[in-house]
Amino acid sequence: MTPSITREAALRIALAARELDDVAPRDLVSALAERLDLPLTETKLKSVTVADLQMILQGDDVIVTGVPRENLKHAVRLLWGEGVTGSELPTVAPYADGDLPGSIRVACASNNGDLLDGHFGSCERFLIYQVSPSELRLVDIRPTLEADHAEDRNVARAELIRDCQVVYVQSIGGPATAKVVRAGIHPVKVNAGGEAGSTIARLQHALLSPPPWLARIMGVEAATLTRFAVESEEG
Repeated sequence: MTPSITREAALRIALAARELDDVAPRDLVSALAERLDLPLTETKLKSVTVADLQMILQGDDVIVTGVPRENLKHAVRLLWGEGVTGSELPTVAPYADGDLPGSIRVACASNNGDLLDGHFGSCERFLIYQVSPSELRLVDIRPTLEADHAEDRNVARAELIRDCQVVYVQSIGGPATAKVVRAGIHPVKVNAGGEAGSTIARLQHALLSPPPWLARIMGVEAATLTRFAVESEEG
């Protein structure tokens, strides 16, 4: 059975409930689910505002009045993931289009922290990196729980990372590979897994002298073909 809340979302809700007088985490989960719909993910919690939380607390499931506004603000920040203690998720850095010229976007299938340790069809989240020859930056973390409620979970997972050119996984089945490729994403299997940042760093180094598959993604000439082009011009 597919769960209805991510572990990270459950942690954030539990911490937020502490800021709200006499609100049980279970009641807050029910109230948030009523407003945001299941499944509850950290992505959905990021959309909650102070005004939303006030309405939620005065709804049918939870009725709490007189909570200081500062407590409401702190609870909302916890729902967003700010100042959360005990979270296993790595820190996301700000990013705006154009920040890293010549960069590509890469997803890593992950189940734990900043590790590349997931199967494409069952990982809990994708870590999204923006990678240029001079810098790599973790720009987003995307939970897969909502995609798993779709009719075709592999298509939904591919859609979740459609803005990426490459996806790193520990493993991926044949049918899923076809759907990922159809979405314009190049899958790369790293059976040994390991730290996602280290894997991305190796890809970053390859951007300076890309092999044919990576050159196609970047829209440049492959390093392995440059020598032949020079010899042709000299001949």
